[in-house]
Amino acid sequence: MRKAVQGAAEVEIPRDYRMTIPRDDLVAHFAERVDDYRAIVHVVPAAEVPALVAEVTKGKRMIVPGGAAFAVGQAVPEDELLSADGVVTGCAVAIAETGTIVLDAGPDQGRRALTLVPDYHLCVVRADQIVSGVPEAVARLDPARPLTWISGPSATSDIELNRVEGVHGPRTLEVIVST
Repeated sequence: MRKAVQGAAEVEIPRDYRMTIPRDDLVAHFAERVDDYRAIVHVVPAAEVPALVAEVTKGKRMIVPGGAAFAVGQAVPEDELLSADGVVTGCAVAIAETGTIVLDAGPDQGRRALTLVPDYHLCVVRADQIVSGVPEAVARLDPARPLTWISGPSATSDIELNRVEGVHGPRTLEVIVST
């Protein structure tokens, strides 16, 4: 490519595209989009998050990454990944326009396999992590980190156009938005 453009005039690339999408209530818009993806979504005050996490994980064997401060039904070590009922994580950023959650393997998210192997993923999203659109999310992310973009439970319709859930990750995604 360098050889093909060698000697060509420098061209200014316009970067004046819309960085944010005006929304009155990013939390409500994000919750609506997440719900559209067949995920379970709760919007609760921050003070209620610990009790809700404990309630929805009651009786479940859950993996909690080392940097996460979530009390769950029964915490299991990460090396029991294949026998765990699910995982509870935080996120790096969430996108209101697309209902997408982005993980970057931060301390409250753990390694990528933790969110792809279990059949259930509970993700806690703080309201200040929600941005309006993809360009704003990308600006907050470190491209050198491993990124996982989640838009609803794992699903595919490749085989005879029949929807099959849980093929490439959790069959059930539950999101708690902390306001």
